[in-house]
Amino acid sequence: MTHQKINIEFEEYDSIDQLTNEDASLLREAIKATDIAYAPYSHFHVGATALLANGKTISGSNQENASYPVGLCAERVLLSAASSVYPGVPITTMAISYRPENGKSNRPISPCGVCRQTLVEYETLLKHPIRLILGGIEGKIWIIPQAGSLLPFGFSGEDLK
Repeated sequence: MTHQKINIEFEEYDSIDQLTNEDASLLREAIKATDIAYAPYSHFHVGATALLANGKTISGSNQENASYPVGLCAERVLLSAASSVYPGVPITTMAISYRPENGKSNRPISPCGVCRQTLVEYETLLKHPIRLILGGIEGKIWIIPQAGSLLPFGFSGEDLK
């Protein structure tokens, strides 16, 4: 038997003021995207904004449904929109933020498991890593160099062969 270890490297910033102008702008757009979230059930608004390789940006927000399993997270809304409007164009960076109606937004949160899987699929499809900026409306910010690092031992199309 051998013991193995998985490490995830990321950058941590104390506030949005420490980010580059481009990263701060993306995070501010993600924060703004929380305003268009449809979250009447969870009351947890999530916004995501991506910078594409062609220099364009696109945003998405979570969209809930009374039939909970058919709701969509902001990350998957964004990925669907990006692949529809700009097919074949990689996402270089995605900023994700949140605003709960009954709580604080003062620390980074990470994509859910379904979104992690979808991000990895998108990275694999376009053969390009997606850098993630994770932050609340205030507080610390994490920058993850590649979304796939959040899903070690991920399931892929190769596993279906």
